[in-house]
Amino acid sequence: MGPLYTTDMSSIELASTLPKTYRIKNIVQETEMVRTYIFDGSLGAKPGQFVMVWLPGVDEKPFSVAFDDGAETKITFFAVGPMSEALAQAKKGDLVGLRGPFGTHYQWDAGDHIVLVAGGYGAAPMFFVASEAVKHGCTLEAIVGARGTEHLLYLKELESLKHVSLHVATDDGSMGHKGYNTEVLDELLQVAADPNTKDPPIDKVFACGPEMMLKAVLDISEKHRVPCQLSLERYMKCGFGICGNCVVDPLGIRLCVDGPVVKGEICRKIEEFGKYHRDDLGKKHEF
Repeated sequence: MGPLYTTDMSSIELASTLPKTYRIKNIVQETEMVRTYIFDGSLGAKPGQFVMVWLPGVDEKPFSVAFDDGAETKITFFAVGPMSEALAQAKKGDLVGLRGPFGTHYQWDAGDHIVLVAGGYGAAPMFFVASEAVKHGCTLEAIVGARGTEHLLYLKELESLKHVSLHVATDDGSMGHKGYNTEVLDELLQVAADPNTKDPPIDKVFACGPEMMLKAVLDISEKHRVPCQLSLERYMKCGFGICGNCVVDPLGIRLCVDGPVVKGEICRKIEEFGKYHRDDLGKKHEF
């Protein structure tokens, strides 16, 4: 049986490349700096895909989809930078331009045992993955990490799902494991590989969060010989492969089309991965 949730991104419908207005149905203040907007309507997004959010007269930026159940769409974001700060001023009932969904998404097989590694607002798309994967008989280990308890996201939502075990890591030790979420990943994969354990083997590792965290996830997954899929962020303008701003060195692949979800073996070939990224002018910025 082939992997579920596969798609061909070689052809994108014209309608998805043009913005359409959606009304903000509700707003959830997750933390001091993080909000979730619930839009009345579906874009048909799959876990890992993104949408371009447009504020006329301000800017347009890509945002990961936190949830899409066919009736409403959610995005969760940090209010940092001119665009997201302006977006954070929007109120319930306001109209926002959305287009998409774009990009690749996470892929799994029915019955998989999957580890989800989430850093920061990466917990939002990881919840989307979990909510869909459990429908296909998957069992999931969700590792959510943050600097401290006040920055943790989507814990209650993940705990509410059947067949999902929640693991928490905080840098300051205020909740769960004291340290990085990747340390928890290393331990889980080590235990699952032990022939004397009764734990089922891990089939896949999915991750979304800061790039240095993703680099650690790749290293740990390779060490334990477990395939991983990582969500990479790069500066995007068009969202569907025209502008070339999200091309990575040296492969030349466009992360808006060939990503943002990229398999580990491809990430390993990206020389800039975990080292630098480029801004809107193409200038390198070290991580």
